[in-house]
Amino acid sequence: MDQRLWEAWASLEVPEGFHAEIGDGAIVLTPVGDLRHFRVNQHVLRALHHYLKDSGWGPANVGSVIHGFKVAVPDVFVAPDDVDGIEYPEGLGVLASGIALVVETVSPGSESRRRDRVLKHRAYATAGVPVYVIIDDYDDGGAVTVLSGPDPERGAYTRSERTPYGEDAVVPEGPAKGFAIGVGITGERRD
Repeated sequence: MDQRLWEAWASLEVPEGFHAEIGDGAIVLTPVGDLRHFRVNQHVLRALHHYLKDSGWGPANVGSVIHGFKVAVPDVFVAPDDVDGIEYPEGLGVLASGIALVVETVSPGSESRRRDRVLKHRAYATAGVPVYVIIDDYDDGGAVTVLSGPDPERGAYTRSERTPYGEDAVVPEGPAKGFAIGVGITGERRD
């Protein structure tokens, strides 16, 4: 089943404005997000680019992160500047094992919230991504949750730090250690 999904994904022509991911036994087409979503991700990208300058690491987006037969397209991720060492064969994306940090900005709708909070949480932990950040306008006025300490066997993170908008959420480890996601990225609380 996984092999068939993989083959279908690899040959899929995705409509403009969408990206295709494989998770939970299905290929899922998701829209790229609204203007708020775009702005938040743009702020994250710019801030990470500045923060990681000359570190050998950098932010990226609109790329496939692959683990086994699972594919995610994170809003933002941090990868080595030289991605040749983590390139998936055939140039289909990068290996999750080489990614230091993933950021997902939750889009409107219950399915988007479930995908980022539950399905991708499990997928990134299973893949061993060290830090997973969820920027969520829909979490009680807005919050940033930083998950770390992946437990691939359980498909969960061992540490979780939830920070309401208006305060700084700080990345605890990796090349982006100390990077703060605060009001300059998220804006104020959205009560």
